[in-house]
Amino acid sequence: MMRTPIRLLLLISAAVILGSCSSSKDEPLFFKSKRPAAEAEPPVKDVPADILSTQRAFSQVSKKVTPIVVNISTISRKKLVRPFPDLPPLFEEFFGGGPQTRRDKSLGSGFIISRDGFIVTNEHVVRDAESIRVKLSNDKVYEARVVGGDPKTDIAVIKIDAGDLPVAVLGDSDRLEVGQWAIAIGNPFGLERSMTVGIISATGRSNVGIESIENFIQTDASINPGNSGGPLLNIHGEVVGINTAIVAAGQGIGFAIPTNMARPIISQLVEKGKVTRAWLGVSIKPVSEEEARSLGLSKPSGVVIAAVQGDGPAAKGGIQAGDLVVAFGSTEVRDPSHLQQLVAVTRIGAAVPVVVLRGGRKITVTVRPGNADSASSARRIEQEDSAR
Repeated sequence: MMRTPIRLLLLISAAVILGSCSSSKDEPLFFKSKRPAAEAEPPVKDVPADILSTQRAFSQVSKKVTPIVVNISTISRKKLVRPFPDLPPLFEEFFGGGPQTRRDKSLGSGFIISRDGFIVTNEHVVRDAESIRVKLSNDKVYEARVVGGDPKTDIAVIKIDAGDLPVAVLGDSDRLEVGQWAIAIGNPFGLERSMTVGIISATGRSNVGIESIENFIQTDASINPGNSGGPLLNIHGEVVGINTAIVAAGQGIGFAIPTNMARPIISQLVEKGKVTRAWLGVSIKPVSEEEARSLGLSKPSGVVIAAVQGDGPAAKGGIQAGDLVVAFGSTEVRDPSHLQQLVAVTRIGAAVPVVVLRGGRKITVTVRPGNADSASSARRIEQEDSAR
């Protein structure tokens, strides 16, 4: 008589358990708000207005400037270094003598400067390239040719046959200040149209050992392999530099060529396919601590003229050995590499006021820089004549 209630109780319990299992399957894994999307509130509501404004500014730069940034891929053929260059003919035949080469592929970036397809990039990106392909932000691909390159500054111009392209706006790099926003857009490691943000870490960096003529902008905006040749931008979307190099041993140390330095070089490459530099005809050296004290300077600055070539532009303009050059044109001279950079981008034959310290007095002379190529040719001829 007691078995029936027990069985009934077990059946009821089983039904409850099965019912609960069935209902748990119908429940969603996540519970979402049933409020309309317009009424939904984010976890953080009160974001400071200045942060939102900065975020919008970055987004605007990306939208406006990304179309002028291109992906550059090249194929080049490079000669391999032979491990045993002086092997006799028998060994040459055994080891497969003759010139050995390999095909290298590389990636870089660039930016469009004219509607008909002139593009600025780094010279090392297109150096020795057998073929160059340019991919635009709309994924169109073009074959490109090298218009001209300048190894001393690592600037090159290439050309694609296209029209009505978006173009970059070049800003004034001389107005940059440390701490301002810096934005890099390029193709790091082939990741197209990547944008990184940082600040201007320093300006006027020289003696870095990257190029012959250096006047770099330093930034901590991430620059990686593939970014080379892409634009460094200010918050207005203006190109203020050409991303060029990184310090491999450190993080957050990248270098860009200032646009004010690049602009005359780019113009020459477009017009002539090469760069002709100015020349003064002097030997220079840095100012020592002792010389600075004797001249009443608070710190070593400027450049000492060690020697003057008799028929050079400097001699004709009145510069003498022993002069301390403190300004070239409207720019104060920091050191020898700075003076070299200033002269290199000066128009040949232009009248340039040069301020020198001589005998404790400041004197201004006018110098017209000559053609460095002509000067080099003349010096080579002189050396050949003296050797005969």
